[in-house]
Amino acid sequence: MDDQHRPWTFLTSHARVLILISQNPEIRARDVAALADITERSAQRVIADLRAAGYLTAERVGRRNSYKISTTATLRHPNEQNVEIGMLLEAFRKPT
Repeated sequence: MDDQHRPWTFLTSHARVLILISQNPEIRARDVAALADITERSAQRVIADLRAAGYLTAERVGRRNSYKISTTATLRHPNEQNVEIGMLLEAFRKPT
């Protein structure tokens, strides 16, 4: 496939996973994977990355995790370190 027809997206898997978790803090990794169009293993890896970086914490509730996002954490890119995660997530908030 040449560069003109190669599919691409604006958001990384990490951003998509974080957005999905913000919309449903009790979501399972299996469901994250399906909605983000990545493998379940990739979803687990991304969640682990987000936890290790301090963007996400998890609390065990029964057999599931309930996630909490650190909305005051900032984006990682040096040119975007003044942007808080909460600002990004607000742009993707589902209307109520």
